[in-house]
Amino acid sequence: MEYTKLKYINQYKSKSINPAKTPDTIFEMYSVPIYATGHPEYLRGDEIASNKAIVRKNDILLCKINPRINRVWVVSDESGKQNIASSEWIVIRNSEYNPEFLAWYFRTPKFQKFMTSEITGIGGSLTRAQPKCVAEYPVPVLNRKKQDEIVNILDKCKLVIDSRKRELLELDNIIKARFVELFGDPRSNPFGFEKKMLKDTCKVITGNTPSRAIAEYYGDYIEWIKTDNIVSGILNPTQATESLSEKGMNVGRTVEKDSILMACIAGSIASIGRVCITDRTVAFNQQINAVVPEQYNILFLYVLLQMSKDYLVEDINMALKGILSKSKLEEKEFIIPPMDLQEQFSDFVKQVDKSKVKVQKALDETQKLFDSLMQQYFG
Repeated sequence: MEYTKLKYINQYKSKSINPAKTPDTIFEMYSVPIYATGHPEYLRGDEIASNKAIVRKNDILLCKINPRINRVWVVSDESGKQNIASSEWIVIRNSEYNPEFLAWYFRTPKFQKFMTSEITGIGGSLTRAQPKCVAEYPVPVLNRKKQDEIVNILDKCKLVIDSRKRELLELDNIIKARFVELFGDPRSNPFGFEKKMLKDTCKVITGNTPSRAIAEYYGDYIEWIKTDNIVSGILNPTQATESLSEKGMNVGRTVEKDSILMACIAGSIASIGRVCITDRTVAFNQQINAVVPEQYNILFLYVLLQMSKDYLVEDINMALKGILSKSKLEEKEFIIPPMDLQEQFSDFVKQVDKSKVKVQKALDETQKLFDSLMQQYFG
């Protein structure tokens, strides 16, 4: 595929506006904080404190801030109102390109590697991609018909992926609805179940990291699980990328099958409290607390902890580093319904999980196809 530099195709001429000068005007605003919703926000001019870039439909926005997070947005002009964007976006405009084609290219690992290769600042949200450097990065040159064909195929594939993800979410919601039906809200405990501290019903174990200075602690004897292996919505830990030797296992911390692993140290509140159930014996690092049940059905406990996420993180101060310590976790109180009711719920979860496994398999296959297409089209 032929390539040219981004600066040679970018037709955007920077133009800004001070929305505060027209306080009653409603603006369609593209900002980094609202990006995750997938939609712009609508603000009055007097709600916007600083100058913003004027953008229009089909402009492509590349986020400068913390470029390791791949944020690419195509301006959609959803309302027909004045479109504006914050200064944290690099604006790309070209009337001869399909904007979605460029957006797909900008989302590739290949382009993201360019975006993170020449950053300024230190650490996470303080890093910035430099517009002058970005202007030098390569973009593919392809006729419009071929661009449209590629976009059509990738969009259809993405629709299938999104549909599968929605199916998984709905299945999770079915489990949660059944939990509430049988047990109510676990915090308010409307059915009056007995409550105990976690330390009185489970054994809690904090993981560790065998000394990196001793190479013989690392090998291929037992998987060493990290928080990245605890994925929301996936019942069991994913395959670890690193393993310990037998000697490493002896100085590490391990749990057997049917234990809970919980992410207890993370960079965001959203990540703390994620849980999975071990389906094999594993070692795990110090960012994880294992919960080994003594008075709970394992599947009931798994969902109970998911349903108690807000309770688990309510005392965590992210400014002081987000940590749910072993001692704090052990002192949390949870309901203990009768075991026969727990097992009834467990049987229901197992049935739903069979459907989840099928949907997840279909999702994985479609994702693999999508990744293959992206590699084929963009390298």
